[in-house]
Amino acid sequence: MEKQYCRVGSVTPITAKADTVTMLEYQYQNFLDKASNIEYTNTKLGDFFEQKAKKLQKALESLV
Repeated sequence: MEKQYCRVGSVTPITAKADTVTMLEYQYQNFLDKASNIEYTNTKLGDFFEQKAKKLQKALESLV
């Protein structure tokens, strides 16, 4: 039996700054959308998404 290497969980670093900004902007908008959709049904989950969006916004501001 031969060894097999699994790539699950492996991370590929993003080297281009433009790609990083684009990815963070997408994630930021995604978290804002999720927070606004869930805001009235489950407040803890909505708060979690809002906090993630704020963290991403700070990261975006430092890159731009």
